[in-house]
Amino acid sequence: MSEPVPVGVDLQDSKSRLSVAWSDGSSSSVGYRALRLACRCALCIDELTGKPLLDPATIPAGIGVADCEEVGLYGIQIGWTDGHRTGIYTWVRLKELSNA
Repeated sequence: MSEPVPVGVDLQDSKSRLSVAWSDGSSSSVGYRALRLACRCALCIDELTGKPLLDPATIPAGIGVADCEEVGLYGIQIGWTDGHRTGIYTWVRLKELSNA
């Protein structure tokens, strides 16, 4: 059986959560701050060592989403209110983060 695919994304600003509805009827939800802290771009994670570069203390508790767009068929790119926008969150990664 194939993996479920996303059928909807909801930015729940009042709850500071991103929710994804899946083709199998399930849903995933991740808090904005947890999602921002999970960014794996080269500015947040050292590409050679995998060492985190992002200091969690620099991410405000009330971080928000400035914009969000689909990247191909494999994920989304989020522009955060702290100015960061280089990370891509794959659908697989979003599902993993919601189960953590």
